Amino acid sequence: MTTDAGLPSVRESLQLALLAEPEGSELVDELAADHYHLNYSKHPVPVLFREVRAARTLLAGVLPARTDGTELHRQLGRLSGLLGNLAFHLNDPAGARIHLGTAVSYANRCGDTALAAWAYGAQSMVARHTGKLTAALAYAERGAAAAPAGLVRAQLHAWALLPTLAQQGRDREASAALDVALSELEADPVGQAPGRFGFDEPELALHQAEAHLTLGRTEEARARAEASAAACTTGTPGWAAATLVLAQAEASDEPSDAAQRALDVLDRVPPSRLRATARTRLDRLEGLLVARPAEYVADLRERLRTLPPPVDASGAASA
Repeated sequence: MTTDAGLPSVRESLQLALLAEPEGSELVDELAADHYHLNYSKHPVPVLFREVRAARTLLAGVLPARTDGTELHRQLGRLSGLLGNLAFHLNDPAGARIHLGTAVSYANRCGDTALAAWAYGAQSMVARHTGKLTAALAYAERGAAAAPAGLVRAQLHAWALLPTLAQQGRDREASAALDVALSELEADPVGQAPGRFGFDEPELALHQAEAHLTLGRTEEARARAEASAAACTTGTPGWAAATLVLAQAEASDEPSDAAQRALDVLDRVPPSRLRATARTRLDRLEGLLVARPAEYVADLRERLRTLPPPVDASGAASA
């Protein structure tokens, strides 16, 4: 794994590779997007945002004029998609929408249906988290329609359609979306793919858990959140997400356990690595615990009160 300190040297190697082969090469393809998407969860979001933006700037500088569907166009689309996801994790939905719209444009220009489907799914995620459920469903349906069979289609049904339909209270349709996700994942010959553009069973279990929680199925939510957390490495963003969903499911019956789980997340994940999605889950949990005074609840409330924001008034990210 490249360290945070080593990321600038990756960018410098990309620059040198472009000087040697301005039209692109396998090395450029690997450095341009694959390195960043495969290591997405291993770096603080502000650090990775800066490096992905710099890499995209380098590629844009050598983009051939009036040329359709080149590999450089595809890499620009992938880097734009990563910037959109990173902006979302920095609590910048407006910036995320712009970057993801750019990703869709380049994906469609290159005929990369998997990237287009993923970018629509990410647009659905942003719309859903800003309360725009009609737009979220439209993006989710567009992504599911564009998605190739197998892993990508499973991802779009679980990540975009399932949570949106659950938030709309459309239980039967949400269950149908989950059934498609499960069957597509089972039919895929590989069954998982790493990185930000990838998908696997722990992520599926996370989306199942949140949908169950939204629809009031607390026990099912607990079971799937436990399965997701157990399959993730402790301290990673996936583990934090699943642990906080599990805490929400426990809040009504076991408030002390729920608060303790959240405190564990805050102990293991420094503010610079705490995504906006995790902060949203923490806020929801705090709301669920307001009327349930119990051991650790006051401690959690104090920790959240002193938690630095993801970005301060001057635009600086949390250290």
